[in-house]
Amino acid sequence: MIPTNACFLRFKRTHILRRKNSATCFIFPQAKQADAVSGLRPKATSTASARIDADRVGLSIQAFVQIQMVSHSPEQAKSLSRLLETRPEVVSGWTLTGDADYLLRVYCKDLPSLNLLIHETLLPHPAVARVQSQIVMDQVKPDSPLPI
Repeated sequence: MIPTNACFLRFKRTHILRRKNSATCFIFPQAKQADAVSGLRPKATSTASARIDADRVGLSIQAFVQIQMVSHSPEQAKSLSRLLETRPEVVSGWTLTGDADYLLRVYCKDLPSLNLLIHETLLPHPAVARVQSQIVMDQVKPDSPLPI
């Protein structure tokens, strides 16, 4: 008889596996449980994070920057993506539908630093047609976990 004490339910969370009684149940002999669990664990989904107060580390300006591209060629998109990956001020970025092609979340130490990022890094790039920025006045809701 195979022991039934190896029921695992997969959740879409960091550290995916939780031991539960469930309709979704994988049953393995005791010796094979560890191998089975390691096979179910997704690769590279565990991440560590910390909340850091941007003001305390000298980053007093948070802004969202929209970019419209000159054209949508794969080469220009790759070139712009490579540029954005090298800039520490750009903490996240998305491609969008609508008027803007990219939306960037940036943190800078002050307004002159944001100005330099826009005028000396983003606008001179050959893929960039237009840049529009919105400076955050106050964050009314802090970043929160995913609703899963």
